[in-house]
Amino acid sequence: MPLELELCPGRWVGGQHPCFIIAEIGQNHQGDLEVAKRMIRTAKECGADCAKFQKSELEYKFNRKALERPYTSKHSWGKTYGEHKRHLEFSHAQYRELQKYAQEVGIFFTASGMDEMAVEFLHELNVPFFKVGSGDTNNFPYLEKTAKKGRPMVISSGMQSMDTMKQVYQIVKPLNPNFCFLQCTSAYPLPPEDVNLRVIAEYQKLFPDIPIGYSGHETGIAISVAAVALGAKVLERHITLDKTWKGSDHSASLEPAELAELVRSVRLVERAMGSPTKQLLPCEIACNAKVGPARPCQAPLSWEGPQWAILPGESELTLPEPRLSWSLGSH
Repeated sequence: MPLELELCPGRWVGGQHPCFIIAEIGQNHQGDLEVAKRMIRTAKECGADCAKFQKSELEYKFNRKALERPYTSKHSWGKTYGEHKRHLEFSHAQYRELQKYAQEVGIFFTASGMDEMAVEFLHELNVPFFKVGSGDTNNFPYLEKTAKKGRPMVISSGMQSMDTMKQVYQIVKPLNPNFCFLQCTSAYPLPPEDVNLRVIAEYQKLFPDIPIGYSGHETGIAISVAAVALGAKVLERHITLDKTWKGSDHSASLEPAELAELVRSVRLVERAMGSPTKQLLPCEIACNAKVGPARPCQAPLSWEGPQWAILPGESELTLPEPRLSWSLGSH
């Protein structure tokens, strides 16, 4: 059985605990604090366990040349890449405001630390766990520093090989045993044939002492529900208030109705997984009394045509006389 860990205060994942569902807001808030709050409330109302953002310290993460380069994408919020990123980045004070709002709403709040300085800020903010985005999973110095903070870690594996994930496990495990891996493919939106849900089972085999989850960028909810049926203990999906908004992530995100349906479907599948023990269940008793098992005849019967049996509660059996033949023995 995979290791159980307390990902958030009072909320365990792994084993038989319910799947932990992360609503990834990311930067789909359009740089608007009030939109971000609406998305936090939406995540709560739809039944998600956690609202997650993405935090960067831009001056630390990017050099001047990168920030000043022209950025002409249709999704751009500025003439340069720096202007674009600054528009979408919340300040420390705004993050504290969002964290407070999430507490008031009653949903866990965290963010991906997109660089080491962002991790330092999130540690100061006292988030319940660190999310490591796929782009930083093979950044081993970053992983070491993050693991040493002692907070639980959720590590995505997009763009990585199995050999890299084995290295990640070997680096993180001695420093911090409380972490999990998410199967992930980094494409937005993600074609179904590239999801590779079978990696979940491979992770479970290779890393049996940590929970395994799934971070999906596909359209719809069916694949994510299937991931839970295959044993995903943490599920992350991007959310949006409107898929037509400007931004590259919106098309691969779930609108509120889809998120609510995802949560309902996951909880239904969890109930349906049940027990591996095969036995007569209480809900089957009425059907069993009606249709089986059949009572044996006192004399062998043989005939051509449909086969008949005497069922519980039936005192007579009418057979088609022309095809009936009795074979009587000593009893």
